[in-house]
Amino acid sequence: MGAKSISAAEANRNFSRLLEGVRKGRSFVVTSHGKPVAKIEPAEVSSRAESATRRALLHRLRSQPAIDAGRWTRDELYEDGA
Repeated sequence: MGAKSISAAEANRNFSRLLEGVRKGRSFVVTSHGKPVAKIEPAEVSSRAESATRRALLHRLRSQPAIDAGRWTRDELYEDGA
């Protein structure tokens, strides 16, 4: 089930009910002037998403070959491109 959209004003007026929904596992996207500005979701959902993202990144990094770019001088590293 996807996150339900809720306006910032409605979220402010009904914050206790919003939190009750989050305790039950629901997620909400808070909008301001029709544009998403925040997501409120159960803490364990965020932790799972972060863990999955971390695993995917580490897998990608491990699968990429290392490239020998040679030695760089300090001046080369800090060139401003001008």
